[in-house]
Amino acid sequence: QFPFGRRLPCDIYWHGVSFHDNNIFSGQVNKFPGMTEMVRKITLSRAVRTMQDLFPLEYNFYPRSWILPEEFPLFVAEVRMMKDSDPSWKPTFIVKPDGGCQGDGIYLIKDPSDIRLTGSIQSRPAVVQEYICKPLLVDKLKFDIRLYVLLKSLDPLEIYIAKDGLSRFCTEPYQEPTLKNLHQVFMHLTNYSLNIHSGNFIHSDNVNTGSKRTFSSILCRLSSRGADVKKLWSDIISLVIKTIIALTPELKVYYQSDIPAGKPGPTCFQILGFDILLMKNLKPMLLEVNANPSMRIEHEQELSPGVFENVPSPVDEEVKVAVIRDTLRLVDPQKKKRKDIQQNIDSCKNEVNVRHNYFMCSRCQTLEPVSGAKEELLEAGRAERADQDATKGAEPGLPSLCLKQVFPKYAKQFNYLRLVDRVAALFIRFLGVKGTTKLGPTAFRTFIRNCKLSNSNFSMASVDILYIDITRRWNSMGIDHKESGMCLQAFVEAFFCLAQKKFKSLPLHEQVASLIDFCEYHLAALDEKRLVCGRG
Repeated sequence: QFPFGRRLPCDIYWHGVSFHDNNIFSGQVNKFPGMTEMVRKITLSRAVRTMQDLFPLEYNFYPRSWILPEEFPLFVAEVRMMKDSDPSWKPTFIVKPDGGCQGDGIYLIKDPSDIRLTGSIQSRPAVVQEYICKPLLVDKLKFDIRLYVLLKSLDPLEIYIAKDGLSRFCTEPYQEPTLKNLHQVFMHLTNYSLNIHSGNFIHSDNVNTGSKRTFSSILCRLSSRGADVKKLWSDIISLVIKTIIALTPELKVYYQSDIPAGKPGPTCFQILGFDILLMKNLKPMLLEVNANPSMRIEHEQELSPGVFENVPSPVDEEVKVAVIRDTLRLVDPQKKKRKDIQQNIDSCKNEVNVRHNYFMCSRCQTLEPVSGAKEELLEAGRAERADQDATKGAEPGLPSLCLKQVFPKYAKQFNYLRLVDRVAALFIRFLGVKGTTKLGPTAFRTFIRNCKLSNSNFSMASVDILYIDITRRWNSMGIDHKESGMCLQAFVEAFFCLAQKKFKSLPLHEQVASLIDFCEYHLAALDEKRLVCGRG
């Protein structure tokens, strides 16, 4: 440990809180710049909402959310409208402070008028969500799942999920919310840091019992009841990939700001904690994402009044030690060097096959072009071999990896969702000054001009009005006042407006995809023209 920093360079830096814990210029660091900001409740809700606008069915794993205080009138109006259309609807809502953790400041309400708007909500913004009233119960108790996810790389995107996680239980039997039980936190809130103070909390040396258990023990129990555990895992993997796809556009903006392309700097990886709730029908719902999940493998036990000692927790140890151990194995710089050498050897051997998409027919010993179907089989085979290679690991005597690669392994199933990633690439291209995260008015006009988006119906004066209106509104929400200009979320909103103007008859995701193609085409033509001029 080097609490005051270290002069000599390291292969791997393990920061306690964020990327900026120390100034580093090489090696690998276990935090991405901007991740702490991106997984705050408001920012996460905004990122997922953008994806819900584009792909509502694919992102229905996140509860309907409103941001307070700015969306309080909208929240009141929408709840009133839904109640009018369905008088039998008796909702419960959960209010979560934006920067809160460990259950701090969370409370349940039955009506928008119950929100504590005076004082605290103005100084401490929050998210209010529909409360999931029908969770899956085990032993009559509500529980959630903490899954550990390794974001190994941002570009190219590389995601691993731990094969086991933690199940954290409430300590009072669950009942659907009523005015009488709304305030019973040990019944409704699964946070370990809250329930540890309950007299009913059970510390157990057995991973199958107690108030904290392994997720695999829950899966075994569900499987014995005939539940489709494979489908459940598939749904969870899908939820994780889609959530990270929602976060990556803004993470890339933060990344280029702290580690500009073409300059020496560290690479990043990060262990994230996904908190997931299973509904009664086994549908997984995302509760939140933690940038700094606790990696403690012990708990405090009171021996006598005021006297505590740290006692090992077998459940935490079984899950967390494996996650950290295998994260270090995956990012091992020596392993990467060995892999690069092997890849160079393989590429020399298979240069014709790889470069020209040909394969050797084993019977006739001739080269044939790879068909679409055969290419898919080859891709599947390569992904399977990569997974097997990762599982074997390079270290004899160590257990197989507990981290399973899910991206790019399943990239073909999810790449169509990465529209906002492409919008972010346009945004970053026009940022101009390295180290900035906001677009100035001149840069926005250059984007419009270079992509041929202005015409007789949409003049440059209209462009300026669009820029001013959207930027002013986003800045009024208290989004990072350190630098002036248009943030990525504001640019995405402006881009959606432009797409709806230009391609009126299409669904939103097709409008946005069409405008991205349109912009990329004109920018590629401009780059080609500049290249030709440069040669001339």
